[in-house]
Amino acid sequence: MKITGYRSLLTVHRWGRPVGDVNGVVRSGVTEVPVVLVETDGGLTGVGLGSHDAIDRVFPAIEGEDPRAVSALYDRMLSWVFKAGHAGSTFATIGALDMALWDLKAKMASEPLWRLLGARDRFVPGYASGLEYGLDEDGLVDLYSRFADRGFTGAKVKGGLDLRRDVARLGVVREVMSRNSENPALMYDVNESWGRHQARRQLAQVEAQVELTWIEEPVRRWDVEGHLALARSTSTALATGENLTGLEQFRPLVEAGAVDVVQTGSVWGPTHFMRVAAYAHAHDLPVSPVAYNCNPLAAAAAAVPNHLVSEVQDLSFPVGLTVDQSFEDGGIILGDEPGLGIAVDETEIAAITGTGSWAAPAGPHVRPRDAGLRLAQRRDPAAQLKVASVG
Repeated sequence: MKITGYRSLLTVHRWGRPVGDVNGVVRSGVTEVPVVLVETDGGLTGVGLGSHDAIDRVFPAIEGEDPRAVSALYDRMLSWVFKAGHAGSTFATIGALDMALWDLKAKMASEPLWRLLGARDRFVPGYASGLEYGLDEDGLVDLYSRFADRGFTGAKVKGGLDLRRDVARLGVVREVMSRNSENPALMYDVNESWGRHQARRQLAQVEAQVELTWIEEPVRRWDVEGHLALARSTSTALATGENLTGLEQFRPLVEAGAVDVVQTGSVWGPTHFMRVAAYAHAHDLPVSPVAYNCNPLAAAAAAVPNHLVSEVQDLSFPVGLTVDQSFEDGGIILGDEPGLGIAVDETEIAAITGTGSWAAPAGPHVRPRDAGLRLAQRRDPAAQLKVASVG
């Protein structure tokens, strides 16, 4: 079987709530989901998710190739962009194509990807993470109650600007998740909004009031010294890595002992995740994939020995995508459909009117000018949480 071409689609995810973090919020709750379909001369089509703006430059590396050679084709794509480099949108494109190649390989074997990769169990432990920064207290309770109904025992809260609000929100979520655990796991994600000058002080203030499982992206993703300084001053685990593109970018953090929970972004694809997981495993570190629509790394997470927990951002899926997964007992239950288990209804996608945008200036994918440069805490004027009613 040979790869013959590709098609690009654009669907949307309708979250039913504002979504975002301290850097910005998409108030409409509608975001775009790019889909790439990799076609073959054998009639099978591989499904990949995520931005693939550089596909015209990258696709020639795999055209005419046998999709079963996934690992070799991954390296071929990296080599294809050797001079220009593979970061940013190029790495996203490689990840989307890599996802589609693994989908094809498993479909050719008539197996679900988790089984093809050698997983013993179809269950993937998860934690709730609703991109909930724009929600008021009632919305926060409603969202995490739905996760609690599915047995989740841990949750992540976005913050970093207004610590009083953050502590209150952590307390609200802890109360909701206590339905399933006397001591639920609480993750606190500030999305690189702190500077090194304030990270230790502000984390200490939160730690004094809430028991945290980990602090996520406390300083810039490449700041090894900043992460290391924080690691030396706190008992809270440091989690980072979702925005690092390439195994070589993890090496300085891991070698310095500046990360405790190694994260990877789902949009970078299964091959990248498995290589990062193997590298982390060699250093006795756990891995935790960051979520994306349809949880495309769940199958790979089920197959690596050092998977800790996977982020789950929603209990529904984008328009036109049917996914062979369910959410039970605090995690993801993978099904038996061959490949990733994602079916695409192109007719339903074609009928979509309008779209959303993660890249909107007010959204979380655009970094505010003063991020990391704030001298003091300040109240978030957009915050609606009724902190006075907590505690």
